[in-house]
Amino acid sequence: MGAPRVLPKSLLYSIFARIGGHGLDTDSFEALRASYRGNFLGKAIAYDNRQTEIPGRFIQSLRWHPVRLLSFLESPYYYGAKKKYLGRVAARHLESGRYDFFHSWSGDCLEALRVAKKKKIPSLIEIPTWHRKSQTSQVTSQKSEKASWKSRFRLKPERFLEEYDLATLVVVLSEKAAESFRAANFPDEKLFYLPRGVDVDRFKPGKRPPIFRAIFSGALIERKGIHHLLEAWHRLNLRDAELWLLGSVHDEAKPHLQKFARENVRVLGFKRDLENYLNQGSVYVFPSRLEGSAKTIYEAAASGLPMITTREAGDVVRDGVEGIIVQPGDVDAVAAAIEHLYRHPEIVESMSAAARQRVVENFTWDHYRSRLLGAYERAIQLSNSN
Repeated sequence: MGAPRVLPKSLLYSIFARIGGHGLDTDSFEALRASYRGNFLGKAIAYDNRQTEIPGRFIQSLRWHPVRLLSFLESPYYYGAKKKYLGRVAARHLESGRYDFFHSWSGDCLEALRVAKKKKIPSLIEIPTWHRKSQTSQVTSQKSEKASWKSRFRLKPERFLEEYDLATLVVVLSEKAAESFRAANFPDEKLFYLPRGVDVDRFKPGKRPPIFRAIFSGALIERKGIHHLLEAWHRLNLRDAELWLLGSVHDEAKPHLQKFARENVRVLGFKRDLENYLNQGSVYVFPSRLEGSAKTIYEAAASGLPMITTREAGDVVRDGVEGIIVQPGDVDAVAAAIEHLYRHPEIVESMSAAARQRVVENFTWDHYRSRLLGAYERAIQLSNSN
């Protein structure tokens, strides 16, 4: 038997989200499960608690917070104020001396990380997307910001860079994200690769539909390539085929939806029971140009859908095995990949089986929690060596 893992004794966790729910709310719950089941969860600070497995005494909900008085501000200022408030609350907890490890998310925790550094408490921050490079050339906007009382609430790029420097360990969700840090000369020993997980009991393959059905899920925004997918689909004009778009429709997508409208394009909106739609698809298309590691890719793979996606969306798909990798913005490649799978149902079947196997063997939430414990251990080792 190997040596036992060196893990925290009392973890402080903070996140600009809820505990339990969708998106980051799921990530927060699964992360807390690791420390709660390991008997070292001290306290979690979040903006609400929507689960019952972890007792409420471990979770401080900021649902009724004083920053609500600023809710009239535009999003960058209001959310910036909420993140700074979260960081101050976490900092006060760390000052108490009750915790020996701090886990948070980039943008949420500068004040707390300063305290952790001062008190020599190991810390870990997760990066939801890629490295945040400093912006120094926007003189006009800087002047207008200085003249505005609300500018104090906006999160400046320098804030993120200082968090990277202060944290003992920086967690990235994909190899593309890791590359963005290496390109910025960030020390490799401070990087830890931690892909997401997925509930493989909730997301499962269903019966193949009688027609060819492509599915996209996620916010309908240009960053996720919705306009490129619509253009590719419009060019193809496939018979006995339809495209389902699952997600909130943002204003920037509306002109593209109007321009490339077809009878076989169905805009279904946001669905909480997404599993009941993914299991009705033939293929999944997600040509995003920037993600940390898109949770929808894990969900689609668990549902047995071959995927047409980008390397920027994460590491679940291997080109030619679970799907087809395209370059962001390459409408021709998206169209060619859709047509290839449309004309080769046997490839759809083999990729479907491979996609399901890929997540079951590598990307369940059990895998995620085990890797997270490894990240805690690494951060403690790094802290002890400094």
